[in-house]
Amino acid sequence: MTMFSQLLATELQGISAGLVFAIVGIGCAVAMGISISKTVDSISRQPSAEKKIRGALMIGLAFIETIAIYALLIAIMLIVL
Repeated sequence: MTMFSQLLATELQGISAGLVFAIVGIGCAVAMGISISKTVDSISRQPSAEKKIRGALMIGLAFIETIAIYALLIAIMLIVL
């Protein structure tokens, strides 16, 4: 491989890592916004079930955040490897 092709491959790895994290980050932000909005609607309709709804929201948000962390790890691996 020439020096130019090695440099191009390195730059493409960085760009692809950035795109992976940006797309997943936007998806996670939208998912969190939708889940929080649905939770507020549910609590306003049934205030007596607030603790159960809030608990389900926290578990869901943890899963969404886990996806974002996995995307960060994949982006880092794209750059390093």
